[in-house]
Amino acid sequence: MEQLNNIQKQISQLPEGKLICSRNEKRYKWYRSDGKEKTYIPKSNRALAEQLAIKKYLLLKKEEIAQKISAFDLYLLQYPQSMEKSEQLLMSSGYAELLAPFFTSLSEELSVWATAEYEHNSSYMDQLLHKTVSGNMVRSKSEAMIDMVLYSNRIPFRYECALSLEGITIFPDFTIRHPKTGQFFYWEHFGKMDNPAYYKNVYSKLQLYNSNGIVPSINLITTYETKDNPLSSEIIEKLVNHYFM
Repeated sequence: MEQLNNIQKQISQLPEGKLICSRNEKRYKWYRSDGKEKTYIPKSNRALAEQLAIKKYLLLKKEEIAQKISAFDLYLLQYPQSMEKSEQLLMSSGYAELLAPFFTSLSEELSVWATAEYEHNSSYMDQLLHKTVSGNMVRSKSEAMIDMVLYSNRIPFRYECALSLEGITIFPDFTIRHPKTGQFFYWEHFGKMDNPAYYKNVYSKLQLYNSNGIVPSINLITTYETKDNPLSSEIIEKLVNHYFM
């Protein structure tokens, strides 16, 4: 219920109406619908289209969670009460004290970590163009989608937090803590892989990570895109589910 309430709060802060994307050859046109009429959204008002896209995503997420809760409630009605012994153990004062660190301390630590001040990347601040649901300003639409999925799933993270490797300070796109173990993960999104100068720097960065024990598919998540092959929200969802859920 808390996750549903959190999503509803986010939705209430977004604009009225819903987004309709209409394909026009290789491009899309954006429209805002009130259920009766639709109004064209010009490219100059991309921010509105992004907010309505986020709203549509959150509404779908809300519907999915509500369906899961309904199915779980039905399951509980049919399931034997004797299977609730694990919950009864948490209510026993003797065991509760011993089990408390496994259920509270880590979550509290991660909450403090996620909201604490940290050293941000101060370079190219003018490129921070996209405001996310979490309140971060990020550099690309793809980073905004990653931010949104992490935030919506309550995964503790920092955006462009300083990391020192071999005396070199870099700023991973996302520094993430696993919500159950506290383990550190890093997520780099490489968005210009059709640019030769860009992907040469990518390989150098990956080598730096690897030589310091931050290894792709283990504790380093990497995503890539080109102009013709943008990153999709489906890929982001699958990665977050694989690593953190």
